[in-house]
Amino acid sequence: MAKTKELSKDTRNKIVDLHQVGKTESAIGKQLGLKKSTVGAIIRKWKTYKTTDNLPRSGAPRKISPRGVKMITRTVSKNPRTTRGDLVNDLQRAGTKVTKPTISNTLRRQGLKSCSARRVPLLKPVHVQARLKFAREHLDDPDEDWENVIWSDETKIELFGKNSTRRVWRTKNAELHPKNTIPTVKHGGGNIMLWGCFSAKGPGRLIRVKERMNGAMYREILSENLLPSARALKMKHGWVFQHDNDPKHTARATKEWLRKKHFKVLEWPSQSPDLNPIENLWRELKVRVAQRQPQNITALEEICMEEWAKIPATVCENLVKTYIKRLTSVIANKGYITKY
Repeated sequence: MAKTKELSKDTRNKIVDLHQVGKTESAIGKQLGLKKSTVGAIIRKWKTYKTTDNLPRSGAPRKISPRGVKMITRTVSKNPRTTRGDLVNDLQRAGTKVTKPTISNTLRRQGLKSCSARRVPLLKPVHVQARLKFAREHLDDPDEDWENVIWSDETKIELFGKNSTRRVWRTKNAELHPKNTIPTVKHGGGNIMLWGCFSAKGPGRLIRVKERMNGAMYREILSENLLPSARALKMKHGWVFQHDNDPKHTARATKEWLRKKHFKVLEWPSQSPDLNPIENLWRELKVRVAQRQPQNITALEEICMEEWAKIPATVCENLVKTYIKRLTSVIANKGYITKY
């Protein structure tokens, strides 16, 4: 049966007006070109509710009872990796038959959404405690102390790969337009390894590591680039150097070299990339490089150097200025990985 068109508010009010002046349902129907049953329904509604407006509709009843909603919400809260199929089976054993989309809709109304699990460094209890210790010890450090730190790290940038944007806005059937595709080659097309540093005053030096890095090469990189970066950034006397606990960084020879050069080194908790603001700067660099779409390794290196130099000092300043938020997030998250 075809769905009938809803009467306008004016027509419904006119039916009531004609009824009030004494006209019959048949007469009103003939005058307005409506069925007698339609006229009668409007009049009965007006008599019952004193209005001709549309009343709230109850809608279809929920497939899952409030008790069932609590059950599946409790299940995914205890084990976020529970699949929709598992939940369908749980409810079926409880006497409720539903589909996977119903599960998704129900959990979404509870504020739960299915997302890809983020990959984070493996944290052992010793790492968690070290992160908490670091955050608590430095929580009250003044901003000036963090502004006098040179942050450093290495990163890998791929020619064609995950650095590129993965989503595009396009029209239907335009998926193969060159602007809407990401070029790929066998074995990824290659990548380059970079070492860089920065402070609140701006980016320091960025260099390409052309061979497999070992302790000797790392010390050579520091010898040629760390002090020049500190001078270029006009670091204050007593500036502090930060690097993570990579074996090349913590090797006895490296520690001895840093000691002889009288460099102050920030004691660092292992497995803590979220505490190093240079990770945010790497992301900034990779986005900028991907937008330039380099086609070979030589162009990739050149573009990396160009875009690194273009990163505004204000970006670096803001990363360091908000460092206290990283520490409070670590404490709030009981030592586990944070959003940074």
